[in-house]
Order: sequence, then structure tokens, then C-alpha cells
Amino acid sequence: MLKVAMLSKWHVHAAGYAGQLKNSGKVEITAVWDDDEARGKPWADELGAVYYKDLNKLLAEADCDAVVCDAPTTAHKDVIIAAAKAGKHIFTEKALAPTLDECEEIKAAIEKAGVTFVISYPMRGLPVIQLAKKFIAEGVFGTVSMVRIRNGHSGVSNNWLPAYWYEEKDTGGGAMMDLGCHPMYTLAYLCGKPKRVTGLFTAPLGSKIDENAVSTIEFENGAIGVAETSFDSYNTRESIEIYGTDATLLSVGGDVKFVSRETEKYVRGFITPTLPNPKPSPLIQFVDACIAGTGSPEGLGIDDALALTELLENSYISDKKNKIVVL
Repeated sequence: MLKVAMLSKWHVHAAGYAGQLKNSGKVEITAVWDDDEARGKPWADELGAVYYKDLNKLLAEADCDAVVCDAPTTAHKDVIIAAAKAGKHIFTEKALAPTLDECEEIKAAIEKAGVTFVISYPMRGLPVIQLAKKFIAEGVFGTVSMVRIRNGHSGVSNNWLPAYWYEEKDTGGGAMMDLGCHPMYTLAYLCGKPKRVTGLFTAPLGSKIDENAVSTIEFENGAIGVAETSFDSYNTRESIEIYGTDATLLSVGGDVKFVSRETEKYVRGFITPTLPNPKPSPLIQFVDACIAGTGSPEGLGIDDALALTELLENSYISDKKNKIVVL
């Protein structure tokens, strides 16, 4: 059994991650750290784990092989570096950190410690994204010209996000720093190295953070990526659009349609393609990698984490300075 410590219940996904670990049959949750005792102690009791208010004490004393970091985004650097120095394998919620400089420090600590690192990029494991990745690599799309991905919810407009989600000192940003990570890291996965970035962020309902955000990225291969996100969207269905010189793929709410020069030799118009199986969740991939000693799974490692922050940080710079950022 892999022994895991949960580092903070701050993030809204923390309880879900603990549930995944318990249900896996492969993990024992042995400890919980949270600097908010009123939040952390009852959770530790619920999980049957030992509660620690002092992170360094947990890392020195707790019986654990690995940690799951759900601390505030702006605290990730200190928490993750401390865990790496203690020799713990690390799973973290996205984003790794708000700035690339912080991410570089984290990377250095992880590589020096030689621990397994995984970041939570669940969208990369979706069947439609796996199919798109394969088709792009095989040249099925020809030259890819545009990839557009939208992911939104009604967290602000329906008032269900926790109050601390609006504190930039903890979150590092708003909709784009949180939900917008999914289209951003997926664009990086599909399109490669970015060349220029723009960001346009608004708060129609008056929050202290961006509620509504669009980033546009020019990639070195000439493709343009559009990442759209919102905390003000009613009943949004996740959408993915990939356009190339030889094919087009459209997915709305998991309903995938595809057309290409090749398929139209046999069937006129869009078809429903056969999709691969989804990958296990990033957290389960992390558990399996720790147990097997195989290192970070493809697409979920430290360099993937840095690539996302590069896009996020420069999108915020673009919005604040009202300019295109050249990378």
C-alpha cells in the first residue's frame, strides 16, 4: 500500500482526491496537514489520519511515501519544495505556481530529490484529446490552423464557489488561473511551443478576480490556439474544435464529430469516430507510478507544469499591460 499525506483541504478538489485514493484499494491516507486547524483537524478525523498543523513536522514524522498538494496556489512553491526535500513523491493540483520563476525553483528541487512528480491535467486523458493527439502526430489534419477549447461554469453567477476563491493573494488569479488551466494545458499538448500570447479578462459581475477570460496563442508551427473560460456561464458544455487543411474535429459535451478529405471518399459529411479508452485519472496514474517506480507519466510531468504556467503568466501580463506578449 502506498502511504499518502494530504497537504491542505483548501482546494475544492481535495475531498474528491481523498475519495479517489481511498477507493483505489492501493493507498492508505496516513496524515493531513492544514494551516487552518478548524478545516484540517475534522478532515483528518474523517479520514482516520493524523492531523498536523506544522508542515515540517508532518514531513519529518509522518509515515508517508507521497503527498497530495491542495494548498493555495500561491503557497505551492514552499509546500512542494519542502515535500521534495523530504523525499516525498508529489501530486499537485494545477496550476503549479503563478509564475515561471517559482516553477523553475520547484523543478530544481524535484529533480535534485529524484522524486516522482505528477500534475493534475485530467483533460489530457480524455478519449477525444487522445484521438486528436494521435491524428495530429500522424498528419491526419494536414496543417493545423486553429484549435479552440472552451471550459466554463457558473461558480460566480450561481454563487457556489467558496469566498476564498476570490482572493488573488491565495489563488494567483481568477477564472483563467483555475478553470482556464484545462484549455491552456490542452492547447500546449496539441500545438507545441508557443510564440506569442494575448489575454483579455473581465469581471461582468464585479468580482475581485477575472470571471470571464479568453487567451489567444500563436504557436511556432503557425497554429492559433484559443482558450476560453468563465465563472459566469450557464450550463456550459465543454467544447473542442480542431481545424486543419485536411480535416476538422468538433466535440461538444463529449459528442465528437470528424470529417476529412479521406473520410469523404466514403461518407459525405461528418462521422462519429471510434474513440480510444480514457486514461486513468492523473491521481491514479500517480499512485501507479509511485508503486511501480516508473516516474512521471507522459504529459503530466514537471516540464508540462512549467508549460502551463508560461501561458498563464503571460496571459495575465498581456491583459494587464494591454499588449501582445512575445515569448
